[in-house]
Amino acid sequence: MEETSGSTNPELKENLSQMSDLERRKKVSNTTRLELKHTKTRSVDGGKEEQEDPGFPPSSSLPSLCLIPRTLVVSPSLGGLSITPDLSVNLRKILFGRTFHVFNYEWRKSFFKFREPYSEFSYALETERGGARSVQMVVQAQIIKYLLFSRAAAATDDRTLQSLCEVGQRDQDRALAAALTDILWSAGEERSATVTLVTADYCITPHLDYKLDNFTERLQLFTFNKKEDVRKFIYEHIQCFKEEGSHGVILFLYSLICSRTVNRLREDLDGTTSHLLHGTLGNSVCRQALLNLLLTGRASPHVFNGTVQCGEDGQPLEHPLQGILARSDVGYLHWSREQMEQDRLPQVGSRLKTPRFPVWLCSINGMSSVLFSPNRSLLSDWRTEHLFTMYYYNGLEATAALTIDTQSHHWEAFRDSGDPEKKFPSVEMTIRTKWEGALIDWNGTTPFY
Repeated sequence: MEETSGSTNPELKENLSQMSDLERRKKVSNTTRLELKHTKTRSVDGGKEEQEDPGFPPSSSLPSLCLIPRTLVVSPSLGGLSITPDLSVNLRKILFGRTFHVFNYEWRKSFFKFREPYSEFSYALETERGGARSVQMVVQAQIIKYLLFSRAAAATDDRTLQSLCEVGQRDQDRALAAALTDILWSAGEERSATVTLVTADYCITPHLDYKLDNFTERLQLFTFNKKEDVRKFIYEHIQCFKEEGSHGVILFLYSLICSRTVNRLREDLDGTTSHLLHGTLGNSVCRQALLNLLLTGRASPHVFNGTVQCGEDGQPLEHPLQGILARSDVGYLHWSREQMEQDRLPQVGSRLKTPRFPVWLCSINGMSSVLFSPNRSLLSDWRTEHLFTMYYYNGLEATAALTIDTQSHHWEAFRDSGDPEKKFPSVEMTIRTKWEGALIDWNGTTPFY
C-alpha cells in the first residue's frame, strides 16, 4: 500500500476521528499506565524544536489498525514502561525533524530476514533498495563479525567463507540477537540499553499536531543494565525483529534512539545536522549521523577523526564539528563517483578505516554493502596487507571474492574503456580509499556494486 499525499485539514480530521476511536477502545488499565512515574529509566525525551526537512514526501494516514500479526505483539503484562506523549513526539523530531511525518511503506515492510540456512548465503540478510537497507547492512556487518570471530564455532583460526555457509536457523537467530545487542549496548555507552516492542494496547493519546501511525503509540520500553540480559531478551523476542509484518527495522531504530536517548543524541549532533533521516527521491534515507550511531554508538555527523574546533580561517567555530572519537568494531569506507567528480568526496578518518575487526560497511554511490575478511591479522600485521583476499556482499544475493595486491601499483594500466564504471569500478575505488593504489582481481566475476 503506497502512501499518497493529502491536504493538512483532511489529515487532521482523520486523526481526530482516529483519536476518538482510540478513546472508545482504551481500557481503564491504559489510563493508569499513563500515570506511571518513570523513575527507573533515563530520560529519553528532549525539548528543543527541530528544523523541518523539506525533502520528505507527503504522507497519508495509515489504516486504523496497525497490521502487525498477533504473534509479534507482546502482552502488557510483560512489564516495561509505556511510551509517553513527549517521547513519541521527540522520536519523530529526532528522526524526521517534524511530528507530522511517518515512515513510508518501504520502511514499514522492512525487517531482518536471513536467507536459506545451510546455503551459500546462510549468513546473509535479504535486503531491498531503499532507505532501510543501510540499517540492515550495518546489522549484516555485525552478524558477519559475530559468525567469524565471536561465536564458539569461530574460536579456531580456521575461518573461511565456507564457515559462513554452514549456519543453521538457530545460529542465525543467535547472530541477529548478538548483532542487535552489540549496537544497542554501544549506543548506551556500555552501561545500559533499551529494547522497544509493540503491545496490543494504545499507550498514549497524541497531540493534535502529531500524525498517528498506529505503531509508535503502542511501544513498550524495556531497559537493561547488563549486556547479557539485553541479548537474552532480544533472543527470546527475536520474531519481533525477523518476521514479516513486524516492522523490525523501525522497531530496532526506536530501540537505538531510546538506548542513546534523545538528549544525548542532540549533544552528539552539531549545527550541520538536526535529525537522523533525510528525505530524497520519495524515500527517507540515513544521514551520516545515523550511520555513525549504528557503527560507533555516537551520532557524530562527520567521518573525520576527532572534533574540529576552528574553521579554515583559524577562528573558533560557534558549534564545533563532531567527528569520530574512537575505533569501532566495524569500519566504514565511502566512495561516490558524483562527489569525486565535484571534488566533494569526504575523507574518512583512520578510526573508521581501521576497525577492531576486518569488516567494513561500504557506502558506494549511495548504496550500502559489506566488505570483509576472515583474517583478523589483516588489521594487526602489515605483512598480511601485501596480498590478501576480501569478500564483498551487496545485500542483493551477490558475493565476490576479491584478491587485493598492494605491491603492484599498476591498476590503471589494465583498464582501457570509455565507460568510467568499467574503467574504474566503484568497488575498487572504494577499496583504494583504504589501500591506495591496490590492484584488485575479481577472479572471473564481472564487477558490480
